[in-house]
Amino acid sequence: MSALRTIGALTAREMLKFVRDRSRVLGALAQPLALWLLLGLGFQNTFQPPQGSVGGSYGAFLLPGILALVLLFTAIFSTISIVEERTSGFLQAVLVAPTPRTALVFGTTLGGTLLATVQALLFLGALPLIDLSPGVAGVGMIVAVCLLTGLAFTALGFAIAWRMETTRGFHAVMNLFLLPLWFLSGAMFPVDGAAPVLQVVMWGNPVSYAVSGLRHGFHGFAGTPAALAGPGVCLAVTGAFAVLMTGLAVWQVRRPFFQT
Repeated sequence: MSALRTIGALTAREMLKFVRDRSRVLGALAQPLALWLLLGLGFQNTFQPPQGSVGGSYGAFLLPGILALVLLFTAIFSTISIVEERTSGFLQAVLVAPTPRTALVFGTTLGGTLLATVQALLFLGALPLIDLSPGVAGVGMIVAVCLLTGLAFTALGFAIAWRMETTRGFHAVMNLFLLPLWFLSGAMFPVDGAAPVLQVVMWGNPVSYAVSGLRHGFHGFAGTPAALAGPGVCLAVTGAFAVLMTGLAVWQVRRPFFQT
């Protein structure tokens, strides 16, 4: 019960921090939205959609990747507070409290995951602009993938932030991990059109399956362009990635800060 109360309190705290810091909304939504509009309009007349796809504009092709980018940015903004709270003393207070350290992981990642999913789902309002209608099953697929991807990104950010001493170092390491994962996920270009060496990397990138799962959802499981695998495989790989990153965060928290 103590662990559950801690998880609930930390999740609510993440929500409260978000409400009080409106610049996080601007940072997490404005940049992906601007990127989607600029690239979507810029490549509108030059993009050749994959054969048999529904919703043949580049904006429709790019939108699943933009949702993944929103989840990525939200993970960065949610977990950077771990570095700041170490210097403020809040983290030390939580660690000496009579509750398991894993509650800190689950409370922080759950709050970040819910915030990331809500922000990503705001982009569903753009569906009429690109002539896509996913249906109830498609929306369910989108929500499931967003939750799992948000959990994976937030847990990875937590694991990285736990050992960081400065926010500058955190940003450098996060950009080193997360941005290449996004760029090589098939978000901006299909796997089939990439160089052979990049195709191997993209097939092994777990974020590629999250983007493909979002594509299945947006296209209502019909005429899905550039999907690496079927919906079930995409969900399974994304779920395994989320479990692996959560396990990494738990392992980091259980390690002592100083080892002899």
